[in-house]
Amino acid sequence: MREYFLISVVAAVFTFVATPLARWAAVRFGAVTQVRARDVHAVPIPRLGGTALFIGFAAATLVSSQLPYLSQIFGTREAVGTLIAAGMMCALGAWDDFAELNWAIKFGGQALAACVLVVSGVQFLMLPLGEQTVLPTPFLVVLSVFVILVIVNAVNWVDGLDGLAAGMVAIASASFFFYAYQQASASGDRVFSTSAFISAATVGACVGFLPHNFHPARLFMGDAGSLLLGTLMASATISFAGNLDPAVVSSAGDASVAFMLPLLVPLAILAVPLWDFAASIVRRIRSGQKPWEADGRHLHHRMLQIGHTHRAAVLILYLWSIGIALGLVSMAYWPVERSLTVLVGLTVLAFALTWGLPRWRRRRAL
Repeated sequence: MREYFLISVVAAVFTFVATPLARWAAVRFGAVTQVRARDVHAVPIPRLGGTALFIGFAAATLVSSQLPYLSQIFGTREAVGTLIAAGMMCALGAWDDFAELNWAIKFGGQALAACVLVVSGVQFLMLPLGEQTVLPTPFLVVLSVFVILVIVNAVNWVDGLDGLAAGMVAIASASFFFYAYQQASASGDRVFSTSAFISAATVGACVGFLPHNFHPARLFMGDAGSLLLGTLMASATISFAGNLDPAVVSSAGDASVAFMLPLLVPLAILAVPLWDFAASIVRRIRSGQKPWEADGRHLHHRMLQIGHTHRAAVLILYLWSIGIALGLVSMAYWPVERSLTVLVGLTVLAFALTWGLPRWRRRRAL
């Protein structure tokens, strides 16, 4: 655990220090987000913060390769492959931050980086469906690429308010780290894994970036950051769930749900961005838009429309993420009844704040 804490600190420090440099570069070379109809900021804001996030993750990777225990994960190509794919995604996003690429180039670049990640070994070798379900390799390869692209774009699309994407990814990565670490410890396997390392380093990078990015933001992460964070989340998810034997899943709670956790936990942790992603596609198709055409009707836009302040909207969406993730992750530690109580309680609280806070604010203003 100490080595994981160390690389989280390394990622946080390097990201925090590199972020002002990224902001200077964005201003110097013109990577600035102008005010568009769907945007919520009132003045142009520099972007390119994703490059600082990548520096933090790269520093954590370098340090971990020299540590006594975490260096074990470099016995496979997954960690290095994740760094390369993350770098490709970050470069693609930075290019878009400067040049506003069309959707075909962006999607092609994402698919190429996803293929690099899969070739490096980050792919489903089986599906944890209650037992080891082995399917034809071509199907699992295509599924791996598909999952990577979905998670990457889900994170990209949710990046619409100051601190929202970085905070939600930090929450998701922290939840995933504790679950992956607990499973490795309880099963007697080595506790140093690629998925746990990526999650710990991602938490650190997001924590280092948030002081610069929380409202009012001095710098946006841009596509360089959202595509990078999506890649790291996808890599951690597939590296864990795609290689886990459900028969060895440890749960202090009800054994009848233990076998479902390898699939439920990643879905729960990413529930809010995945829901927004799926709803956006359905909404755009139904209205005659192309699925990749941006609009101003994401969850975060709707939060502002019903009367939330910028910070309140972000914090309540954090609460939604914490409630759903904690409710399901806790099933690995608690009986199902207690976990469901936590899930329902936090969900009710988040719902009440989502719809009740704007009404309370309006009544108070009268």
